[in-house]
Amino acid sequence: MLYLGAALLAPVMGAALYHVLHSRAAAVRIVDGFVYVAVPLLVLWQILPYAWTEQSLLPPLIIGSGVLIPTILERASNALASQTDNFAILLGLSGLVLHAVLEGVAFTPGSDILGIPFVAAVTLHRIPVGLVIWWLICPRHGELAAAAAVVSVPVATALGYVAGIEFLGEWQGQGLELYQAFVAGSLIHVVFHQGRHDHRH
Repeated sequence: MLYLGAALLAPVMGAALYHVLHSRAAAVRIVDGFVYVAVPLLVLWQILPYAWTEQSLLPPLIIGSGVLIPTILERASNALASQTDNFAILLGLSGLVLHAVLEGVAFTPGSDILGIPFVAAVTLHRIPVGLVIWWLICPRHGELAAAAAVVSVPVATALGYVAGIEFLGEWQGQGLELYQAFVAGSLIHVVFHQGRHDHRH
């Protein structure tokens, strides 16, 4: 239960870290630079294991489509351009929530992978997840929306934990992995395309 508690608190710690650092002028660029590095690393964390196991180039290609399709839509229509990033953020958040559900299942006592290395990896990568979510949503939609988005990750984890290990087989599959790859690509698009405009200082 202690392990689960650490994983649940980690995204909130990330959002709090954003507040601490972003209130200091000297740290603003460091935070922004960290996000530009953290998001691709988080994408690799979620997608590479599946791509390696399946020996498939499809997940990287799907990530690329997630980056390119919003860009194409923005260039095709000014009306679409104003909404594309919001839609991409929503997609990206849905991917993080799905991933959190699966991690919650992995925390159940019957899981084969539960152990200190797994717990440490999950907890540490969730701190930048919380920071990135706040970084993306707060400037666009305010603190309440950002807080709700951050909280959705531990809530999803708790739901996965309650559902138990039997639930895992129903969720795992190629379709889910490829969906996460696509939304990961859309998240990269938002960070590197619109993120710079929302975080000028």
